[in-house]
Amino acid sequence: MTDHTRADAPPPDVGNPTGWCPDRHCWEHGTLRQAVVHGVRLYNAGAFHESHDCFEAEWYNYGRGTTESAFAHGMVQVAAGAYKHFDFENDEGMRSLFQTALQYFHGVPRDYYGVDVLDVRTTLTNACNDPSVLHDWRITLDETRPEARPVDFEYASSIT
Repeated sequence: MTDHTRADAPPPDVGNPTGWCPDRHCWEHGTLRQAVVHGVRLYNAGAFHESHDCFEAEWYNYGRGTTESAFAHGMVQVAAGAYKHFDFENDEGMRSLFQTALQYFHGVPRDYYGVDVLDVRTTLTNACNDPSVLHDWRITLDETRPEARPVDFEYASSIT
């Protein structure tokens, strides 16, 4: 853990995802977990721009070539792709962003900071062929599909 990514973040609701250190009862990078929780909830509420901001702000904490950077950058692309699809009806732009996200997710563990990355990868792949799969899809975090709360919007506005 490094000082610039240290933050108090509650333990996972279930399981033992990559990034959680049960012996120390903390996240390896607490700020990444915070961004994940807020970013996923915002994505699931259709607040794609705010979700993007959560992941983008965190992505800058990590150097190139790290799993943390690849994951956060991939999640930036997921939110941006959904934004292209839903807000601009630009499915070619969505496909391009999703294909880039899939490249970033290569090598990221299946359950990373609580996100079901395998489900994300599967959905992105399917959406490239049929964008309508996004309409009922929500990102899974700690085996649930949480919705945004006011605190998530406050978090997003505090980082921009």
